[in-house]
Amino acid sequence: MALLHRAEIRPGKLELLATWLPGRPWYPGPVDGEPARVASYRFDDPAGAVGIETMLVRVGAGPVYQVPLTYRDAPLAGADEWLVGTTRHSVLGPRWVYDACGDPVYAAALAAAIGTGVGQAEEYFEVDGVREVREPSMTVAVHGGAAVPAVGGVRRVTDGEPTRIVTDNLDLVVARRLPADGSPADGSAGATLTGSWPGQPTPLPLARVLPH
Repeated sequence: MALLHRAEIRPGKLELLATWLPGRPWYPGPVDGEPARVASYRFDDPAGAVGIETMLVRVGAGPVYQVPLTYRDAPLAGADEWLVGTTRHSVLGPRWVYDACGDPVYAAALAAAIGTGVGQAEEYFEVDGVREVREPSMTVAVHGGAAVPAVGGVRRVTDGEPTRIVTDNLDLVVARRLPADGSPADGSAGATLTGSWPGQPTPLPLARVLPH
C-alpha cells in the first residue's frame, strides 16, 4: 500500500518534467511544451523508504509518455544521470526525484508487481488516524508469462524506446511512448503489465519481464 500526504510540492512534478523531458532520447516533442497529467499508478517499497510513482503525461496533442519516478529523502549514490530534479515536500521535506528506470528499488518493485500479479499499490491517506483510500486514476493488470523470480542486481540500463533494465537474471522492458493501437512495446513475449484509463479503455502494454 502507498501512503500519500496532502501536501504542497515545489516545484511541482509537472514543472520538473517540463525541463527534463526535452533531454530524453525517446521524447521527440516540443522543447517548450507543458506536460499534462493523464493518469498515474504506484508501487510499494517494502522498506517504506522510497516513493515509487509512474506518471502518464501528454504534451499538447502528442502521444502519452510513461515516466516512472522515485522519490528519495537523500541523493542516490552513482545515479546523477537519472536525476530529474529536487523539490520540497511540505510534509516530508527535501526530495530527490529520479527517473525510476535508473533506481534499483524500482526494478525490484516492477518485477515483484508483475511476478506476483498484484500490479499497482493501493493508495491511501490517513486523516485523524482513519485510512481513506484514494480511487485509482487508471487500472493496471498483469497478463501472460510464467512465475517471475526476484530481481537480481542491475547490470546496466539502456535509456531508449523502450528502456531496458538488464539485471543478473532477467530484463525489464519499460515502454516510454505508449502505442495508441495497443501493440506490444517491443514485440517480445513475456509477462506484461498493462494499463487503461478513462479515454483509453483498451489496455496498453506498460512494461514486461523477459527472463534470461
